[in-house]
Amino acid sequence: MLRPVLSSLLARLPVAMVGFSVLLYVQRATGSFATAGLVGAGSLIGVAVGSVLQGRIIDRLGPMWPLLVAAALFGMAITGLVLSVENGAPTVTMMALAILSGLSQPQVASSSRSLWTRVLPSGPLREAAYAYEAISMEVFFIIGPGFAGVMIALPWPGLGVVIGAAMMVVGSVIFALSRVVRAWGPTTNRERRRLLGALVSPGMRTVVIAAAGFGIVIGFVEVAVPAAATAVGRPTLGGLLLSVWSLSSVLFGVAYSLRPIPRSIELRLPVLLGAFAICVGLVALPTSLAPESMPALGLSMILAGILITPQSTTHSSVIELVAPRGTATEAFGWIVTAVTLGLSAGHSLSGQIVEAYGPPWSFLAALTVGTVLATVVFLRRKTMSATPPEVVELSPDTGLGRTPQNGVDIGVDQLDDLSRSGVRA
Repeated sequence: MLRPVLSSLLARLPVAMVGFSVLLYVQRATGSFATAGLVGAGSLIGVAVGSVLQGRIIDRLGPMWPLLVAAALFGMAITGLVLSVENGAPTVTMMALAILSGLSQPQVASSSRSLWTRVLPSGPLREAAYAYEAISMEVFFIIGPGFAGVMIALPWPGLGVVIGAAMMVVGSVIFALSRVVRAWGPTTNRERRRLLGALVSPGMRTVVIAAAGFGIVIGFVEVAVPAAATAVGRPTLGGLLLSVWSLSSVLFGVAYSLRPIPRSIELRLPVLLGAFAICVGLVALPTSLAPESMPALGLSMILAGILITPQSTTHSSVIELVAPRGTATEAFGWIVTAVTLGLSAGHSLSGQIVEAYGPPWSFLAALTVGTVLATVVFLRRKTMSATPPEVVELSPDTGLGRTPQNGVDIGVDQLDDLSRSGVRA
């Protein structure tokens, strides 16, 4: 297992670095945060869609060939994106290539997480492996923006994009060709079909709304902070400041996991999202009253950052309660997609606001959007205490659905009614 573990680390290390490097690279090349925000949003949209598509293909064929093909396509898409930036291509061309790079970004993270279910028995060891996956990803999100911020100051600003993409491709190929991954063959069960999947659960839809709001607020900040640093002539500090808020997130997250508040799981997501939005809104004060003071901006970022990991942890905790039985992996995939789409929306909107009105207004916009979505989650809080619906398996040979819990046969024409009543097909 050492080879797939190390190679997955190499492939996942630049997961936060590539997108942020693209955003900074495009901004440096075009001089426009609006253009950079649109291109960065395109990359994130591609990742959000590609994670679902690749996941379904991997479930059917096994991970080896899908990851190898994705790595090759990703390398070509990133090469095309860099060439388009260097040659001053239109924004729509850069966006299209960014979307393609996101679509083809190898989904080693989801494959690595699923691999543990095949090599470890259910119990403490597997839970420890899941914790390792979550903590390592948080660490990557800490150091990724910092690497990107440092590399943007090098003679060629596109170096961060190239290095990050190369690490991802090499790590993905080594992971895909490792013995334990090659032994993970195609699934033998081709009879299950799904309508809404994990989203049939009202509680899952609530968690997805909260995750999207979480991503949107972070997306606003990831554009506004580099813009604030660039405005005072210190562009390299943008990525470092984002690393600072991620560091405070990890440190506080350890303490929060020991004593989470509010104690009620139904209130935890709306309260955390609302508090996070308020803390981000407060970052508008140093950027408007003392824009030259980077220490003041850093302190406000530390305050906002303490609520990042608690939200990620709570997403996972709520999924255990609301995801339909047998859909845990798919449910985590939807959270990743929701956060990614939220980041994309935040990047795009923040780029436009920063360009037109300045960084402080972007932080205030994050406050507004975050509190509105926190209110929506609060109004839907009761859905997070509902019993998860059952899985219904549909056989094309018999035309009947069968619930694994009680073995009752259900006709095809009843499936839509079952979906509306809370049973997943």
